[in-house]
Amino acid sequence: MTELIVFDWDGTLMDSEGRIVACLQQAARDIGHEVPSPERAREVIGLGLNQALARLFPQADETEIEELADAYRRHFLSDGLVHSELFAGARELLHNLARADYLLAVATGKSRRGLEKELERTGLGEFFVVTRCADETFSKPHPQMLLDILDHTGQPPESALVVGDTEFDMQMAANAGVPAVGVAHGVHPPERLRQAGALAVLDGLGELEPWLRSSGVDRASVRQLF
Repeated sequence: MTELIVFDWDGTLMDSEGRIVACLQQAARDIGHEVPSPERAREVIGLGLNQALARLFPQADETEIEELADAYRRHFLSDGLVHSELFAGARELLHNLARADYLLAVATGKSRRGLEKELERTGLGEFFVVTRCADETFSKPHPQMLLDILDHTGQPPESALVVGDTEFDMQMAANAGVPAVGVAHGVHPPERLRQAGALAVLDGLGELEPWLRSSGVDRASVRQLF
């Protein structure tokens, strides 16, 4: 029986792509690196910060990666940029799922400080029984964040469902033996999510509740989907 739903944050619940790309580009300017295009920058969204920077700037050494990370955090945590907003229907979805007695969690490539700032600003923290961030453990697609959440909630993999917008989310879920669905309003296109193992790709968060009901995973075993 599906009891636990684990959401990614950036690109899944929050439309933060523009802010992340702008901060990655500004960090590159700050330390004199070539500024990545928006297309290149958005490719690494979903990874932990240092892993994302290492992929985006493959010639950078460890010292430069740390300088880039510091610059990125400074810009992202400042109030100089327009705040990112939740995707349409995100708050209502979480409210409805919580009322239906699902356990809700977050597994994100954000830092703990960054996630806590957004949870406080949006008021969504009350919905989640546990959250895990990339600076606390391994980055996606490593399954450790998800395994920690399963351990904390006492749920087996077959009782959980991951909802995310990148192949890293789908791969993390697969590596932990947890089924996953994608949302198409985030970073990676639907076909890429399907190739990474998504059971379905939804156009928006408003489709999740109907999908749960129609797919048979709304309080039913996810095993029948495989």
